[in-house]
Amino acid sequence: MITGTGITKIFKQRGGVLGAREVPALRGVDFAIAKGGAVSFIGESGSGKTTLGRIVAGLETHDAGEIVIDGVPMSTLSHRRRQPYFRRIQLIHQDPYSALNPTRTIHQTLEAPLRLRARQTGRPRSWVDGRAAELLAMVGIDPGYVLPRYPHQLSGGMRQRVVIARALTMDPEVLVADEAVSMIDVSLRLGILALLKDLRERLGVGVLFITHDIATARYIGDDGELYVLYRGQVVERGATEKIIADPVHPYTQSLLSAIPVLHGLERPGAERVVPREMQREGEPDGGCLFARRCPFSTERCENEMPVLGRDGGPGQETEQEYACFHPKRRSVIPVGVGE
Repeated sequence: MITGTGITKIFKQRGGVLGAREVPALRGVDFAIAKGGAVSFIGESGSGKTTLGRIVAGLETHDAGEIVIDGVPMSTLSHRRRQPYFRRIQLIHQDPYSALNPTRTIHQTLEAPLRLRARQTGRPRSWVDGRAAELLAMVGIDPGYVLPRYPHQLSGGMRQRVVIARALTMDPEVLVADEAVSMIDVSLRLGILALLKDLRERLGVGVLFITHDIATARYIGDDGELYVLYRGQVVERGATEKIIADPVHPYTQSLLSAIPVLHGLERPGAERVVPREMQREGEPDGGCLFARRCPFSTERCENEMPVLGRDGGPGQETEQEYACFHPKRRSVIPVGVGE
């Protein structure tokens, strides 16, 4: 079980048109990843989802808050003592083209972490080669063909499967998949998503899926939880299917409205939610972070920050939590292609 409480991250930006300033990437985010569960962070570029994923994987530090793994607060441990915990959380990189060392064969790429794992578990050196072949077969590629080759000799889809196999070398309990299919040809994406779903079901590996695409989040974790991030704040969270079918926050509704579908497939009686303007860099944080873009915002939204909860007033009770003063369940229609 992995939990995060009040995770905050601020980047310091120097120079540029706006001068030196602090840029909040995460603003007190709470989350929980159950053993074998599926959790998705979704949001547009700049929402903080990748930063949060790197913090969970131990690749980025946070400025405030606490990460707890199996009941152990990471802040109470030295850097060296944290490493065994974070080795159980492996990151699947977004770009399979840059994630693999071009000067090393796939055998060499898998051999290094497997040797470490062999030392940790007391296995013989002969175990390494067999395990490398086993992992490649597990992710659906031929070990005999792939092991002696260099990354540039493989297709993008095969490279991404190798990246997943490398993540599995440490026998992880959680895989952090950061936009794991965004750099893959559309024709190959379903295969990678199906692989991640299969690993979760077959090995009991938890998946933290980071994406801007609600459809892929739904495929990976239809029985999981969805966290919607906007400018580093969770604005809605709950069961994946519930949020997709019955979104409450206007930002979530705008994300769903942006999904293109063919004419004739829209849901009758549904509506679209379209933000009033583009997000502008350096906007003040005095009230709701989405207020200036929200088509339903009021003066209260401009001056007061909503807190994540379920208190929406009579008739607005929901299963999910949201940060909004004017929540309303809407059946959202995706934008039709050609409009």
